Formats: sequence, structure tokens, C-alpha cells
Amino acid sequence: MDVYEAIRERRSIRRFKEGEVSPEDLEKILEAAMMAPSARNMRPYEFYVVKNGAKRAEIAAISPNFRMVKDAAAAIVVCGRLDIAAPLGHDFWVQDCAAATENILLQAKELGYGTCWCGTYPVEERVEKVSAALEATKDTVPFAVIAIGVPDEKPAAKGFYDKTRVHII
Repeated sequence: MDVYEAIRERRSIRRFKEGEVSPEDLEKILEAAMMAPSARNMRPYEFYVVKNGAKRAEIAAISPNFRMVKDAAAAIVVCGRLDIAAPLGHDFWVQDCAAATENILLQAKELGYGTCWCGTYPVEERVEKVSAALEATKDTVPFAVIAIGVPDEKPAAKGFYDKTRVHII
């Protein structure tokens, strides 16, 4: 599958079958995340891979929007590192984490996994609870929780090309 197909076939998966994400595939997925563009190449992020079922259930209970994390093979929590981003003097860490998150979704799709991007930042309650679950430092801000596993559904596409939103100047 090429990137064109991965972009068009990627869906938010909320139901997963039994099955693991291999260590080799996890490494490829995380490598793809770290290949994303980053402002001034600061790379102000880190990643928590949550495989432990009890910990996934704890994260799933944080928000109804996180429920699928419980049944996924794993969750990847993309976190911003404010201590690394601070020298920039702005919040481009958010864009950097978003780019890394999208690369995770696309690489996972190419490898045959389903994912669901669960928004965490900027909802303060979610940030605090996910941070506590991870036992993260104060400079680590959970940006997104990504459920990942073997998909057990094939939802229809929701995205589409809308020429009215394109302005060529």
C-alpha cells in the first residue's frame, strides 16, 4: 500500500480483534512518528506505548471518547515535552506532535493495523488524568492517545475532497 492509498483508506477504528502489534511493527510506527517535520528540528515529544491491559483500562475510563483503548492491543500516547520546546518561545510543539500523530496513523494503516486518534490536549482534565496514569513529569504534556490493534470493523469514509475550500491565488 502506498501513501496515497493509506491516506484514503485510513479510518478511525473503535472495535478491535484479539491480536498483538509486533515489536518490529511498533518500532516502525514510532520511527515514522519521529520522521515527521518538527519546528527547528527540536523534536519536542516523547511516546508512551501502553500494552498493559489494566493501564489501558485506566486510560479508557478517563473519557467516553477513549473507550476503545481498553480493547486495543496497545495505546501510543504522544506527549509534548515543554522543557525541550521552551527555547523556541512558542507552542509549535503542538504542530510537531500532530505531525508525529498523523505519521503513526498512516504507518499503522500501511502495516495493516487500525487506529483511533483520541484527542487529549488541550482538554485540561484529560491532560491531567492521562499524565497521572502515565506518571509523567510536569514538563510532559499528553497530546493524543492513539488506540492501535487489529481492526474489527470497516467504517465508511468520512473525509472527502471539497473544491470549494481550495483557493488558488
